[in-house]
Amino acid sequence: MMKAFSSLRSLVWCHWTMVRKKGSLILCGAFLFVAWNALLLLFLWGRPPIGRLGEGGGAEPGAGEEWGGGKAKVGGAKGLAGEVIRLAEEVESELETQKKLLKQIQSHRELWEQRKELGKRESEDTKDENNVEEPKKPQQIPAVPISHKIVDDTKIITEKHEVLMVTLPRLVMKEQEQEKEDKKIAENEEGRTKPSPQIIIPILVIACDRVTVKRSLDKLIQYRPSAELYPIIVSQDCGHADTARVIGSYGSQITHISQPDLADIPVRLDHRKFQGYYKIARHYRWALNQVFNVFAYSTVVIVEDDLEVAPDFFEYFRALYPFLRSDPTLWCISAWNDNGRDGLVDPGKADLLYRTDFFPGLGWMLLKEVWAELEPKWPKAFWDDWMRHPEQRKDRSCIRPEISRTITFGRKGVSLGQFFDQYLRYIKLNAEFVPFTNLDLSYLVREKYDETFEKEVYSAPLMKVEELQQGGSLKGSGPFRVQYSSRDSFKVLARNLGVMDDLKSGVPRAGYRGVVSFISRGRRIYLAPPEGWTKYDTSWS
Repeated sequence: MMKAFSSLRSLVWCHWTMVRKKGSLILCGAFLFVAWNALLLLFLWGRPPIGRLGEGGGAEPGAGEEWGGGKAKVGGAKGLAGEVIRLAEEVESELETQKKLLKQIQSHRELWEQRKELGKRESEDTKDENNVEEPKKPQQIPAVPISHKIVDDTKIITEKHEVLMVTLPRLVMKEQEQEKEDKKIAENEEGRTKPSPQIIIPILVIACDRVTVKRSLDKLIQYRPSAELYPIIVSQDCGHADTARVIGSYGSQITHISQPDLADIPVRLDHRKFQGYYKIARHYRWALNQVFNVFAYSTVVIVEDDLEVAPDFFEYFRALYPFLRSDPTLWCISAWNDNGRDGLVDPGKADLLYRTDFFPGLGWMLLKEVWAELEPKWPKAFWDDWMRHPEQRKDRSCIRPEISRTITFGRKGVSLGQFFDQYLRYIKLNAEFVPFTNLDLSYLVREKYDETFEKEVYSAPLMKVEELQQGGSLKGSGPFRVQYSSRDSFKVLARNLGVMDDLKSGVPRAGYRGVVSFISRGRRIYLAPPEGWTKYDTSWS
């Protein structure tokens, strides 16, 4: 017996030493638990036989009763055998329980080691980042709705409405690690951008009372390459039951949220007719707060319920996301060209992209950091024009395509068809899939772009508008330049050339550094200010 205790003590000491070396309190507790049960087992095994019959003071009731000699022997043998079997079963059951406990402890230990290793990598990354930016406080990954999907190579355990397990190694694409990965924009030897393949880009659909939202959702789902990488969130205002039923019919393919405040907004008398614009601004604010603060995404692409998307809509935003993340001179990516009418764009340049100082909207990507900047001062109405003010733009630009990746089919709305019949219904939607993620888009970097753009614009021959119109004597394929010098001259020239003539805070639609680029009668035309342009005149509105 003493020998057994001595061996057990040595075993416990050996395990205790190993535990101390590994520094794991969990394994220490596990071994102590096993040791205690082993001592208990040895005690039970080594005690005197239970209830020896024929001897006084037996352990069992009736042990002192007189039995027949033969019966006593047989009964004693059976009782001992039964006790041994019972004890063996209990030992087996206890060992099985301990085995399960040890497996659970081991699985937790592996997860904690993985988390510890992830923490080490984060610390190393933070040290590197501290050389170029201020350190950030650690962020906690919040619980998210069960419909919110996360890409992972292992698994996510969900229960009711919360994600319970958020420590798995590949969960870096959620909030904390995703932001670190976003900032590491890698380029190969040819300068092609390598976008993070696992970045989640949610699509926020702003809806109200249009049952034709079905057309928009059908195209989004048709062209969406991955439900996990591009979750669709439909935010509905207005409380329109028929529209809600259409949205609900998509089931788990989308997430449907509803703006809770449907009350009218107090406005001054002369703005009563603009009540719709006030409600839209309120809805945008609520919906974007849901995407960034509740669902905890780091970026979003916003579309409205009257937009149809192109086949390469998702490819376009995935390729340009790294530029938006890395370039502080950009603040949005837009799928829209305000002058994207058929005849004003080059159908052979579906891959051509521009920088623009005009906020286009109509299918645009926004970062969480920019929303954190805009949200505290978000306007009560006319949010899109407000975005075009210098105080919001801060000399930043957007990227827009030659050929739009969205078109609008919603003539009916709060704007009562403004511009729709004259311009919007003629916008050309790209039909050719362009593999943007495989293209060299480094020409969009500001320093490189500005140098090339200005050289191309101001080296183009200066022409009069009459020479470009039908019957003119102009020869050659271009590009050509037409110059304006005032707000009024810009408007006259724009109308004569068929492009949109309105300006917001001095910025023309689709313009960059005052220049509007488009196609006229098959030639590239630059409607441009005089050479040496420095800034916009905000009185030109």
